[in-house]
Amino acid sequence: MTFVVTENCIKCKYTDCVEVCPVDCFHEGPNFLVIDPEECIDCTLCEPECPANAIVAEDDLKAEHAHFKPLNAELAKAWPVITERKDAPEGAKDWDGKPDKLKLLER
Repeated sequence: MTFVVTENCIKCKYTDCVEVCPVDCFHEGPNFLVIDPEECIDCTLCEPECPANAIVAEDDLKAEHAHFKPLNAELAKAWPVITERKDAPEGAKDWDGKPDKLKLLER
């Protein structure tokens, strides 16, 4: 099993989760983070660290977020690893909880 970053991370991109990851499985894009399913060891440390509640165990993914599992795998191959916390983007709090953000994902 792996953990998956879901839609609420888009434009929020809090990075609290990356510092607790023991295997450096997070990858950073312009306005979204992803988890590399090949690297994730299911340690559960990242999930409670996400202020936006955007990290979900793959077994707990809702049907409407199922497409985020292959999306995480795809983008992890293209984006660089991130291991240190950064300040949240400007306006992150305003985007937290907004629906239909997938169209805003920057690749």
